Amino acid sequence: MAKQLSLFAVTSRSPEGLRYAAEFISPATERDLIEHVAALPLQPFQFGQYEGKRRVASFGFRYDYTLRHLQEADPIPPWLTQLIERVEGLGGPGTKIAQVLCTEYDTGVGIGWHRDKPHFDRIFGLSLGSPCKFRFRRAVSEKWERFALDVAPRSIYMMAGASRQDWEHSIPAVEAPRYSITFRTMVKRT
Repeated sequence: MAKQLSLFAVTSRSPEGLRYAAEFISPATERDLIEHVAALPLQPFQFGQYEGKRRVASFGFRYDYTLRHLQEADPIPPWLTQLIERVEGLGGPGTKIAQVLCTEYDTGVGIGWHRDKPHFDRIFGLSLGSPCKFRFRRAVSEKWERFALDVAPRSIYMMAGASRQDWEHSIPAVEAPRYSITFRTMVKRT
């Protein structure tokens, strides 16, 4: 697994378990993926009674914020198969992607502070279109410890361990249209 993850850049002050790799895909693949995501029946993100400005489509599973539980979603589309194989290879042995979230961020749209739902384990995010600032924070005593990662188009990040469990993350409003494809593994139940 160390060989697989050696592609990821790591800094001493980044949250433990956060990995980042630039140029994970080619510009041509990025264009194809943006076309596929833009053609999906994207819907405004629903957070209970609230509607977010970003538009999404979930595959495999989706979290229903009104019912507060995970539900099955449409099957993962075949056009993601090869990309999922690459992501699973990057994650190393035993990595099995079970959920995919495609998101469209229009100019001026971001996402507030949050942690992904506890049903999910490792999170891989592929960034398409506009670059963004990926911000992290965690409470330390009465202050916030913070970290920011500049996420370039065609790059991928992975959150595992502390970066996934202990830190919240957010993205401020983007300056140009951005798409992301988030790949999630599930927590193994014993």
